Amino acid sequence: MISKKYYYQIITRAILIVLASFATAACWFQYQSFLLTILGFSITIMALIKLVGFLNTTNRLLLTFFDAVHNNDSTLIIPTTRKHALMIDLNQHMTRLNDTIQKLKIESRRQEQYFQTLIEHAATGLLAFNSKGFVMHANTAAKRLLTLDVLTHVRQLERVNTKLYQTVTNIKPLMQSVVNIPSERGTLQLLIKATTFKSGEEELTVLAIQDIGNQMDEQELDAWLKLIRVMMHEMMNSIAPITSLSESLASIYVKDGQLIEPSQLPTHSIQTTVRGLNVISQQGNGLKQFVESYRNLMHLPKPDKKLFKVAELLSRVEILYHSLYNTQNARMAVACHPADMELYADENQISQILINLVKNALQANETHPDLNISIKGRINSGKAEIIVTDNGVGITPEIVTEIFVPFFTTRPNGSGIGLSVSRQIMRLHGGKLIVHSQPNRETVFTLQFNQ
Repeated sequence: MISKKYYYQIITRAILIVLASFATAACWFQYQSFLLTILGFSITIMALIKLVGFLNTTNRLLLTFFDAVHNNDSTLIIPTTRKHALMIDLNQHMTRLNDTIQKLKIESRRQEQYFQTLIEHAATGLLAFNSKGFVMHANTAAKRLLTLDVLTHVRQLERVNTKLYQTVTNIKPLMQSVVNIPSERGTLQLLIKATTFKSGEEELTVLAIQDIGNQMDEQELDAWLKLIRVMMHEMMNSIAPITSLSESLASIYVKDGQLIEPSQLPTHSIQTTVRGLNVISQQGNGLKQFVESYRNLMHLPKPDKKLFKVAELLSRVEILYHSLYNTQNARMAVACHPADMELYADENQISQILINLVKNALQANETHPDLNISIKGRINSGKAEIIVTDNGVGITPEIVTEIFVPFFTTRPNGSGIGLSVSRQIMRLHGGKLIVHSQPNRETVFTLQFNQ
């Protein structure tokens, strides 16, 4: 609407100038009237002045407005007292546009303050620096973890720890590294992750810094507490009947605080004593086996790694499967893709894990009428994996986090160390043993190798 009015104003004034020019020429050449010629010429000049003034006024107004926008001057007040309708409309539109820009800037500042507050209060340290090493931003957590009050250049990290400085300067996008640095609070174990992004023409590196020492200590403590709780439970289950039975047997030979003469012992008391001693012996052997299981868990042999074909390993496990108990209602299938897939690992230890997982599936689903077990080797995202799947009763969410705790078992005669040993073997190989289960649908154990 404003542009139309603007064009109309210019066209009208231009037509007025043209008409005044023709009238002036006619007065001079046709009527030879000096007075009319002067009058027409004056009208033409005035129309030109008005046109130039109109254009200059509009240009000055627009220039003032754009200069204010360019200079981030949100306090610009545009007058709306112009007499001309076009100027009034133009001023009003520019005022509304200026108000909108001011609101956007205010909202932008609010967002900036909001994210700035989030960054400052984040427990993770955040550090951003450019290609020349100048620090663009470092939040409070980063300065605290790096033991620096002021951080303006990454070279300052060299004074804190040389390895830390080398890690920060050499780290690549999407990489992560762990650095141990001494401090007044002890040794800090820092996990550093990197990413990059462009800010204008400048590429910035952003580091996320976390102290994982406390987290690892808490996880280690939690694991030990679970282990101690299970061990105490198992030991008390073995010791309590021994103690009770020992007291019962001792009461046979003591009366009124005095030992009974051998001649006074009835035959059934001697028989009871023998049976009781046999039970004590059995409980003692069970406790001994329990302690021996713990010792085996803590002293696993170092893997004897060699290169072998996964398909041959799976064929070997399939042959061993048929010698296991309770396989009449179950079927097992093995597959390997690619067929020539190889692993650099201890073949016997990996075989031990697979047999243990198959045994667990068979024992947990003894009454399942149609149990299917599959073992597959594959390459997933560049990592070798062996996946053991069954369609049995599954593992409930309540105990899925407990199954790897040493001596935890849901079976009356289970030792509770099979999965613990299996996970420990995978850790010795630098890999992982991962479980995913949907009750009454499927259970999947994944042996993941970092190779």
